[in-house]
Amino acid sequence: MAYKFQVYKDRKGEFRFRFKASNGETMFASEGYKAKASAMSAIASIQKNAPGATVEEE
Repeated sequence: MAYKFQVYKDRKGEFRFRFKASNGETMFASEGYKAKASAMSAIASIQKNAPGATVEEE
């Protein structure tokens, strides 16, 4: 199994996604979106912009 995004509808009817590791563990989850297209857009943005993300410690 590879890394993947799962898109789903929550109890409030909002669309959310979670990012799953290759072992099936959820690594992170999104906020709720009213439209599925908005959730899909957020996933596309992560896929495009995340490779260069830095780590900040506070």
